[in-house]
Amino acid sequence: MYLVFDTETTGLPRNYKAPLTDFDNWPRVIQIAWQLHDEKGHLIEAKSHLVNPEGFDIPYESFKIHGISTEKAKQDGIALTDVLADFQEAVDRSTYLVGHNIEFDINVTGCEYLRKGFKEKLTQKKKIDTVPETTEYVAIPGGKGGGFKYPKLEELHRKLFGKEFDSAHNAIADVEVTARCFFKAADLGVIKRDDMQLDPNIMQHLEDVKDSILAGLGSFDEPKEDAAIATPITPVKDHNLTEVKFSHLHVHTQYSVLQATSGIKPLIDKVKADGQPAIAMTDLGNMYGAFNFVTTALKNDIKPIVGCELYMARDHKDKTVKDHSTSQVLLAKNKEGYHNLAKLCSAAWVDGFYYVPRIDKELLKQHKGDLIALSGATTGEIPYLILNVGTTQAEEAVKWWHNEFGDDFYLELNRHQLEEENHVNQVLLEFASKYNIKTIAANNTFYNEKAGAEAHDILLCVKDGEQSSTPIGRGRG
Repeated sequence: MYLVFDTETTGLPRNYKAPLTDFDNWPRVIQIAWQLHDEKGHLIEAKSHLVNPEGFDIPYESFKIHGISTEKAKQDGIALTDVLADFQEAVDRSTYLVGHNIEFDINVTGCEYLRKGFKEKLTQKKKIDTVPETTEYVAIPGGKGGGFKYPKLEELHRKLFGKEFDSAHNAIADVEVTARCFFKAADLGVIKRDDMQLDPNIMQHLEDVKDSILAGLGSFDEPKEDAAIATPITPVKDHNLTEVKFSHLHVHTQYSVLQATSGIKPLIDKVKADGQPAIAMTDLGNMYGAFNFVTTALKNDIKPIVGCELYMARDHKDKTVKDHSTSQVLLAKNKEGYHNLAKLCSAAWVDGFYYVPRIDKELLKQHKGDLIALSGATTGEIPYLILNVGTTQAEEAVKWWHNEFGDDFYLELNRHQLEEENHVNQVLLEFASKYNIKTIAANNTFYNEKAGAEAHDILLCVKDGEQSSTPIGRGRG
């Protein structure tokens, strides 16, 4: 029997090679859908369950993909233990587990069984993954080592059926499409097993049951903004800010190698022309420009604030995992702070370099004296958790940073007309009010003028080996 299944989750793991007992690594399952087919391929059952989130919430980026909000999951979901028990019955009856990138679904679901203290059986089952088994057939050029790229489900469907399909990133629809792709590939001999004895008319059978499957299971609407998520920051109207002097505290220069285009002298000239009394230099992973920055700023009667945006890992000495998904902005308050920042930066290169120079929280605790910590832009730990993991985990991170840095910890509000930032800022303001933490207004700048965007884009193309004609994504993508 063939069990075709798919999941929707709260995100992606930091480390795909981590054991399933690493509960902090693997995301939570919020929906699981499956179809169980007999040896001939005939459909036996089709089910889908929404999981009631217990002790976690659904992050913004995941909501945008599949449209399942925390509120909806709590309202319509059922207990995870009940979902796992029902799914296990189908697993026990199956011979093969089938899916598109099935390893991920097996791992996240297997981790959920272990979280609940159940025996995990998924990794012991035979599996058929339609990704590697159809790569040569779909034949998309540009893969590693001159081979073919792994096909997305949409690309596999287009190759097999010559047309597109709707409702990707909905577990119900994806299972239905994956089942059709799998059986079509098997029917064509692209996917083979010695014990396969499929009905020669299997594709007609699947077409006959398609509408009843989707009608019986229902579906979710296209992702829509929750009211709370969509609410923009309310402009301040009851304060006179005309006399307030603004200073940029999150600025990258050309010393952020292949990341920024701002030269030191043009930057200081711009700061002076704007009437800013001070400016912070927060280059990525290094302090190469500190001397040039300080001397140029002082010559122009601008107060220089030396800083750095360091890449964060859970263990900066662990070079078995590419772990630098977040970054941390640090500013030196004085000479002692500068020395601590230099020590952190040096350790990042000497001990923590793996793809990029990295530090971790334990190292930071040793050298945090006279340093100011900002929550950073969307790659900072707290915004990253808000967007990709959940506000519950983000709040725990807020408490950690506030506890370690006290009044020298600030929540950073960025506004680059990105919907992700609107959501992050709303949550950060709630944290600021709840824990009495100060906020700062910032812009994560990589060039001095709007006209510099094209040159910056070309620089990123050089860094990433892309053509300048490549469609531009959001943020610095």
